[in-house]
Amino acid sequence: MHEAAADPVFADFLTGYMQLEARPTLPGVPGVDLDVYIATVLDRFRNPAVRDTLARLCAASSDRIPKWLVPVIRHNVAAGGPVGRSAAIVASWARYAEGVDEHGQPIDVVDTLRDELMALARRQHDEPLSFIANEHLFGDLTGYGAFTEPYLGALDAFHQLSARATFQQINAGFGVLGGRR
Repeated sequence: MHEAAADPVFADFLTGYMQLEARPTLPGVPGVDLDVYIATVLDRFRNPAVRDTLARLCAASSDRIPKWLVPVIRHNVAAGGPVGRSAAIVASWARYAEGVDEHGQPIDVVDTLRDELMALARRQHDEPLSFIANEHLFGDLTGYGAFTEPYLGALDAFHQLSARATFQQINAGFGVLGGRR
């Protein structure tokens, strides 16, 4: 994890998500400076002594994403706020669930819903919204163009480009999210 978090492209993406999409959904907490908290989270991710792995962070995503990310998406869709980075996170999960990385190497998808997720992900090339059509995980998010447009753009970019190049375009504010944002 520390190598990815030290990469300016991934760090900028994560900072953008926390500042622009997650932060507006949080109520103020007296005595907590969210800028300091965000910097602390990034420092923890960059710390090689923590020895966390991307594989561990990806494990059990079906338990985490509906609890932590989907509420951010719902809040921002309802408020007319940005959801492009959240959509890209979901698209990266959908791409991961295909079980093959961008170099053609197998990915061991670790999730209690592994078989279901992988079956949905295999259909993405023909049915691009198949992964997020799982109402148990995403509710009715397929009905919101504000989410599906950047989701489809990011998913397409993950298939056409590398993950790094996809996040680089998102950070730049154009391309994969369906126009300048």
